[in-house]
Amino acid sequence: MVTSGSMLEILARDGEARLGVLHTPSGDVDLPAFMPVGTAAAVKGLTPDEVRSAGFGLLLANTYHLVLRPGVDVVERAGGIARFMSWRGPVLTDSGGYQVLSLAHRCKVSEEGVRFQSHIDGSPVSLTPEEAYSAQLRLGADVAMALDVCLPSASARPDLASAASRTTRWLERTLAVREPAPLLFGIVQGGVDEDLRLAHLAEIASLPVDGVALGGLSVGEDLDLTHRLISAVAPRMPAASPRYLMGMGRPEDILHAVRSGIDLFDCVLPTRNARNGQVFTSVGRYSIKWSAWRDDSLPLDPACACPACRSFDRRYLRHLFVSGEILSARLLTLHNLTHYASLMAGIRSAIRSARLDDFARETLEGYARGPGAAPDPDEMENGASTPRRGRTR
Repeated sequence: MVTSGSMLEILARDGEARLGVLHTPSGDVDLPAFMPVGTAAAVKGLTPDEVRSAGFGLLLANTYHLVLRPGVDVVERAGGIARFMSWRGPVLTDSGGYQVLSLAHRCKVSEEGVRFQSHIDGSPVSLTPEEAYSAQLRLGADVAMALDVCLPSASARPDLASAASRTTRWLERTLAVREPAPLLFGIVQGGVDEDLRLAHLAEIASLPVDGVALGGLSVGEDLDLTHRLISAVAPRMPAASPRYLMGMGRPEDILHAVRSGIDLFDCVLPTRNARNGQVFTSVGRYSIKWSAWRDDSLPLDPACACPACRSFDRRYLRHLFVSGEILSARLLTLHNLTHYASLMAGIRSAIRSARLDDFARETLEGYARGPGAAPDPDEMENGASTPRRGRTR
């Protein structure tokens, strides 16, 4: 059964999971989809063509960072962000709302908006809801995010409620100045308080937005609480709109969220962790730093067909990493992104054939098998393992 709207088509369902297509001004995106993070108009270490060849059609960039450097005027004169970075496809721009949390020591939030002290040179930077939207419009985004107030997960309930209410008022101000394009998504806040989340979802969903996102998660809260919240809230998000979970990107978390009805994801994990030596594979995560790979002739993942796995083995890639060679970051990033693209393609295929539960079980069983070599205890103590999830915004 096919249902369609102006920007979203649902092609198939498997439980709460949805197979669909997101139509944007710059092209279509198959859903569920993962967005590599190009915060400053670049996915670190890779060319846009390499990112597309890995299997991605939509990128994320960050408004706050682009406002600071190179400046919206520069990107606008270049013809928009996609042309500026030579990306052949749509771009989603985050509003800068996450920097309310990540740069809390450098910003002041009021009803008017957010005033930052630049992390580059200390100069003042203003982002009101209207300014954040205008910047994304001038950047040439295909999907714009409304400015929101993102608080730490441990914030008191009254503070979370106040942030959600202000986020709604900011969205209403954004809607008052919006243009026909780009698509505009509203963001649901409320911490891990299910009642607050559902109440805020009702507010956001009542407004004329093109999509709805869950923000303010993966910021230090208990993972089980996060999963329970997603299971409770995602199925109640508007059925005719794209559903976006911001900043959660472990493969295990993606599988859970897709089964709850989420369509769109972003996270720095595959790219940031690659630069730290962590590899995502069909048999779980491991560190290329481990001495077990010093003379190992296997590829990173025998089941992977990425250029790194086709041409190099673990012993060489470990050598590159411990030698500090830039090629290590490039190859591990390309591999990790290819793994994520393969995961999303497998998810879409499984939904189409109504076997997502089997696919998720088989995938998780594969992750649990491990790569076949134990790390050195000293390496684990020195940071070979990495946090379970990471933020993007």
